[in-house]
Amino acid sequence: MPADTGVQKDITPREVRNLLNVDNREIVNLCRHAKITPKKDISGQIYFSKEEFNALKKAKGEVKSTSLTSVEQQTVITNLMTRLDDIEKNITNTVSQTIDEKLDGMDEVVVELIRCKTENETLRQKINELNKENYYLKNALNSYKPFALGLYVKKEEDLLI
Repeated sequence: MPADTGVQKDITPREVRNLLNVDNREIVNLCRHAKITPKKDISGQIYFSKEEFNALKKAKGEVKSTSLTSVEQQTVITNLMTRLDDIEKNITNTVSQTIDEKLDGMDEVVVELIRCKTENETLRQKINELNKENYYLKNALNSYKPFALGLYVKKEEDLLI
């Protein structure tokens, strides 16, 4: 122990560990927090004064309250994240359900559109065939020459194929 006047009682790191119920790493952190530099006696043993011990004790209380606050903050953050996940799932489900409802009628519309397109193509083919037949009949009609009293004679120069 240091050779002080005896008015102050010096406290060893072991006593600090026992009194504050902390390990060496926590003592180092508390010293940093309280801005305390441990002193060494003549034999190289580390010791703390009573004021330094009280400062370490106060720093431990501050660190403990800070850690409690950080635990409370972590709980709040966890709750917020859980709520956000729930909200996200709810929105996703609602949007999916709405899209499914809107797309249910689309299947029928697509089938009807395909049917109409097929029917339209069939009608175009019929129009083409009727146009060919109309052309053929006009040519056949033009191949007859009117004769007397509503009689017609076929022109010989026009041969129909």
